[in-house]
Amino acid sequence: MTHKSMRSFAGGLIVAASMCGAVYYFGPNEADNAKAVEKPSIDEMKNMLVSKGYVIHSEEEWREQEAAAKAARDSAEEKADEVKDEQKDEAAEVKEKIIYRTIITVTPGMNNVDVGKALEGANIIDSSMKFVNEVEKMGLSKNLRPGTYEVESGKSLQDIIEIIFK
Repeated sequence: MTHKSMRSFAGGLIVAASMCGAVYYFGPNEADNAKAVEKPSIDEMKNMLVSKGYVIHSEEEWREQEAAAKAARDSAEEKADEVKDEQKDEAAEVKEKIIYRTIITVTPGMNNVDVGKALEGANIIDSSMKFVNEVEKMGLSKNLRPGTYEVESGKSLQDIIEIIFK
């Protein structure tokens, strides 16, 4: 590009920027074109809202409805409390203990750990480790004999050990 064409290009940019500035500052103003919007009156606003499905209440009507709703909630809570009290009374009356009864078969090669796990799996005892520790403490771990034994969960750990380790 030569220096003459460069000057022509720069001159064109200056002319274009000047025209844009003139239009911006001296052109039509949008604020003049904006129409003044009148605010609707209170009655007109109420009518518009009602026509769109809204319900309009005065302050006094609103307070009355709040009081009625609170009274309804309170009565529902009282009824729920009464029902809960009745259920607690019924639950207190019916206290049944579930007793599991099972038949344990001790096969050759089983030890007291295996028997404890079988008893725990049948819901006869709570913890197989308690069973194993009690058997070890009593020194009966070598007295385990193969056989079939009937035990139930209502018995104490000592009674269950006596049944299995006769």
